[in-house]
Amino acid sequence: MLKAVILIGGPQKGTRFRPLSFEVPKPLFPVAGVPMLQHHIEACSKLPNMKEILLIGFYQPNEELNRFLSCAQQDFKISIRYLQEYAALGTGGGIYHFRDQILSGSPEAFFVMNADVCSEFPLPEMLDFQKEHGDAYSFVILGTTANRKQSLNYGCIVENEQTDEVLHYVEKPSTFVSDIINCGIYLFTPEIFQHIGTVFQKNQQDMLFCSEEEQSNGWHRAEVIRLEQDIFTALAGQGKLYVYKTDRFWSQIKSAGSAIYASRLYLNQYHTTHPERLATNREGGPKTRGHVYIHPTANIDPTAVLGPNVSIGTGVTIGAGVRVRESIILHGATLQDHSCVLNSIVGWGSTIGKWARVEGTPSDPNPNDPYAKIDSETLFRDGKLTPSITILGCNVNIPSEVIILNSIVLPHKDLNRSFKNQIIL
Repeated sequence: MLKAVILIGGPQKGTRFRPLSFEVPKPLFPVAGVPMLQHHIEACSKLPNMKEILLIGFYQPNEELNRFLSCAQQDFKISIRYLQEYAALGTGGGIYHFRDQILSGSPEAFFVMNADVCSEFPLPEMLDFQKEHGDAYSFVILGTTANRKQSLNYGCIVENEQTDEVLHYVEKPSTFVSDIINCGIYLFTPEIFQHIGTVFQKNQQDMLFCSEEEQSNGWHRAEVIRLEQDIFTALAGQGKLYVYKTDRFWSQIKSAGSAIYASRLYLNQYHTTHPERLATNREGGPKTRGHVYIHPTANIDPTAVLGPNVSIGTGVTIGAGVRVRESIILHGATLQDHSCVLNSIVGWGSTIGKWARVEGTPSDPNPNDPYAKIDSETLFRDGKLTPSITILGCNVNIPSEVIILNSIVLPHKDLNRSFKNQIIL
């Protein structure tokens, strides 16, 4: 029997995802038409003896999360539960805190995955790989190849090329270590908790020697354990940790810009996994180019042209002659006649006036480098706003005949003129 754990973080996290994470927890943000987490759950539910999926994070249980969980349970016919941490416990602390829940029913192995990655999730291959490699006590990290410069932004893995054993693991090194990076998807056996327990006990010992003030400081809680720095670094080179390398698609979803890129990767995958989710050109419908997702409740004029890489949410209205490309249009937005939306995310219930143009700059990886990943760009560079995709928060009104370029507009704004390279508070 198998289980899966998805680490969903909490409200202090996902700050680079603002203003979109104000309205909806980041793991529920729609990517390629469905909540980000649903892609993980779908992949897990396809495994034959997957019995339960546990979400661990420190979001307060809210209506949206509860609704998502109950819908997903019905759709995938599998037990899905949310376990709430009392504070941010790190990637290892959360699973250690809830180890009894994970181990109940005696699973032989369980997956742990971060919610903010988009991937083809080669889970069956990881299981086969674990069976082939070493004993039942070995743990598997999913790895992929990055280019030398970008590898410094990730956990880097030095492997034995013959056996795939992890010899050395460094989280975000300061100089080049390896071009194999950690994808944030792991396959563990219950033995992992012995290793996490060792770190927990060491943390407790260390706390005894702390001053009173430090002991009361939340960060020194013995339960805060990071899988990457505290566990993998120690396990490397001991014949227990292996890396399964994938050459299929993988990306992080840290910023709103990377959500559009992730959406493209998933829409491309729908071609084989969910052709029914992709819009087709048919009589009386809008013209689509490339891969486009349109929710059945959207109302779209047949003269509109959409795509490539567009997803249209529930209840969206799109007028005559509208052009949308490389964008995500969220629930209840209205794009009036002849407006143009490129490389942008249009927030819930926002309105774009006639002949207005909303445009951003794509933050895609270098297309000429097969190993390039998306850069997690800083918002500012040299005191200027880095050109990136344009984001409209919820309920933003853009008047007719204006241009909004490379800007971020916070929720509930009524704009009255054009803006370029600005954050509109």
